[in-house]
Amino acid sequence: MFFSIPSLLLLATGATAKIYYAGVAESGGEFGVYSSTATPGTGLPGRFGVDYAFINESTVDVFVDQDKINLFRVAFLLERMCPLEYGLGNKFNETHFGFFKDAIDYITITKGAYAILDPHNYMRYNDPSQQPATGSVIGNSSDPKAATTIDFELFWYELASRFKDNEKVIFGIMNEPHDMPTTLVLQNDQAAIDGIRKAGARQLIIAPGNGYTGGHAWCQSSQGDEPSANELYKIRDPINNTAIDIHEYLDYDFSGQHSVCNQSAPANLACLTSWLKTYQLKAMITEFGGDNNTMCDQYIDQLIQYMDDNDEYIGWTAWAAGPLWGTQSPCCTDGRALGSLEPGSHASDGSPS
Repeated sequence: MFFSIPSLLLLATGATAKIYYAGVAESGGEFGVYSSTATPGTGLPGRFGVDYAFINESTVDVFVDQDKINLFRVAFLLERMCPLEYGLGNKFNETHFGFFKDAIDYITITKGAYAILDPHNYMRYNDPSQQPATGSVIGNSSDPKAATTIDFELFWYELASRFKDNEKVIFGIMNEPHDMPTTLVLQNDQAAIDGIRKAGARQLIIAPGNGYTGGHAWCQSSQGDEPSANELYKIRDPINNTAIDIHEYLDYDFSGQHSVCNQSAPANLACLTSWLKTYQLKAMITEFGGDNNTMCDQYIDQLIQYMDDNDEYIGWTAWAAGPLWGTQSPCCTDGRALGSLEPGSHASDGSPS
């Protein structure tokens, strides 16, 4: 079995701190592009509703009406929003954007919940065929195929301009940057913030760090690069409405692949929390998870209680639900097909997930 959203919300009952947002990551918009031979362009643009999808409206209904969550993090691919023939920037595939906007509007307008816009690209563009390893790092001036930091700003200007009047939208700059200079993560984050604010959008922004934006590694060097703590405090938002985007899994290597939980969130997040206090910043943990067992229940309880106890944390989304997972599991099962957080999901043996 896989842990459930109702169980997470039960753990959070009685929270007294400023947890404004609680919900789930919707994974599916990034599906359909894997290539065993790492062939660029595989699955692009793909068939909407077959190869990839954003949400299932009926299960969003369950999450909001029955589970009472108020936040969805909706993944999409930059290469579908900005096809390779256009390049990254302010020219969109309008058909694809329409599908994405329909999903965001259903969450925010029809159901009244919040939605994080999540480009699920690891700070890369042009080849998602074997994410997270493939694609050119955005802003890498030594790679002639790489999109530039200015391109990234133009992209965010355009996307933000289309959602600037929807107060329920949150702008998630990028999923899990990694294996790149931390100074470049900062530059790209700042460019995104600049583009969003130039578009006139005033909603919350969440900015990632390096090293897959892991909270446990915030004060440590990442893949040989500077700690995120050394650079991310330099972010500037003219309206001071940017928080830090954190991921934190509880298995031994922080990957979210294993069923045994043995990493203490309070211990591992202590340095991050101190850093947030020092620089008067807030954070959201937008990916975490665990297997549905007594051990993981305890570790997840500790994580949620830690967020409740520290005002630096304002929200969370668990990983993951989504319309295309079937019996497969997005997290924390050692590869076993135990289903997902999607309401009605089942394991491969037919048991409830």
